[in-house]
Amino acid sequence: MTAKLREGFTTGSAATGAALAALHLLRTGHAVSHVDVPLPPFSFPPAPTPEEHLAATDCAIASNVASGGFDGEEIPEPRGMLRLEVAACQHGPAPELASCPEFAALFAQKTPSAQAAHPATAATGPSGRNSADDGLRVAHASIRKDGGDDPDATSGALITVTVVENFPVAEQPAISHTTEAVAASGLAHPFTVSIEGGPGVGRVTLPGLPVPVGEAAVNPTPRQQITIALHRAVFQLGERPRLPLRVIISVPEGERLARQTFNPRLGIVGGISILGTQGTVRPYSHQAWKATIEQGLAVALATGCRDMGLTTGRRSERLLMDKYPQMPQRSFIQVADFAAFSLKAAGAMPFENLIWGCFFGKLVKLAQGHAYTHARHADLDMEDLARLCRQCGAACADEVRNCVTAAHALELLLQDKAGNDVIALTGERAAAVAANFAGRHVRLHLFHTDGRELLAL
Repeated sequence: MTAKLREGFTTGSAATGAALAALHLLRTGHAVSHVDVPLPPFSFPPAPTPEEHLAATDCAIASNVASGGFDGEEIPEPRGMLRLEVAACQHGPAPELASCPEFAALFAQKTPSAQAAHPATAATGPSGRNSADDGLRVAHASIRKDGGDDPDATSGALITVTVVENFPVAEQPAISHTTEAVAASGLAHPFTVSIEGGPGVGRVTLPGLPVPVGEAAVNPTPRQQITIALHRAVFQLGERPRLPLRVIISVPEGERLARQTFNPRLGIVGGISILGTQGTVRPYSHQAWKATIEQGLAVALATGCRDMGLTTGRRSERLLMDKYPQMPQRSFIQVADFAAFSLKAAGAMPFENLIWGCFFGKLVKLAQGHAYTHARHADLDMEDLARLCRQCGAACADEVRNCVTAAHALELLLQDKAGNDVIALTGERAAAVAANFAGRHVRLHLFHTDGRELLAL
């Protein structure tokens, strides 16, 4: 029996957990070893009627705190909770922030000692404010991202979050996504949570992504997840007043890791993205691949790319790029086995030309009508290929029928006088299937694994 594959969690969940750990240290003075992270999507309570709102204001604050709310406010419900291990949790900013010029002025301000850095141990002055309010309260925590049995480039990376309280209002960053995250949180009376990217978190430079150009590559759902999680934590701690929070995400190895991702092609520079629509990662997730394809298409369209090149892998992409050197890199997407999905998505967009590049095995599967071409789900029908051989008068028909791999069949065809006719007929069938998926004409290029172009339609 095949063992069940282990799920992992997203960079968004890692950042949320790190933010919770840092906030807990600030508010209680105790570093936790684990945190419980709320997972998106969230269920939002319906808007109260005027009568319900009036009744809620008459309720005791204690009952609201007990039910998870504060001042009559209900917190959106997560789809579930995930317990994550905290790798590190300390007072002060993350080391990579302390040495970063962008944040130097902020952290050069007076910060209280660790003993006075949280309300639980700070002395209270005549005004009721903590004496620690004379300076910044800063803590950071890290969680190591775990991709489960579907590890990607970011699996194992430390995701660090620095949480800052009691900063001057003038120091609060003017980030449009802060307002959007608060609005999306579904909270009736939120305090401000501004979310920023530090070293190792990429910055968006091209349109077409869910984050505006110029901002840190922290997608909307993780922003919402962090905002709701911090509100939940504050309510559970029963803390007042609700001070604004600065949340600065950093990834010490982010810039290096990003070179192994699609970020450079998407115009995200300087680091990785903080992602995740569900908070967890399913092994070999089709959803993740499809999201990458859609994002690549959106960026290409938004940046004025006229043509779109779709390939089934890195090698075929490199060969197709050599055929179209005038096309920018962002005009090419590796769509893996998602033939129908990618062609339909690209066909629905106003690109002038759609171009498909692949090797012989994927060509045969496309010609045989497979929407998804992975070997576990789409068998090569060698009998069908042998019929094409007989139709074209190829002497190798019987040998082709007994082939185990497409590569073997291709070598037999290349040695047969009628082999090129079989390859051409297979290509025509594949082009027709591709056009059916896309809803319009698709150019097709077939490559040999040695780099030769065998067919262009």
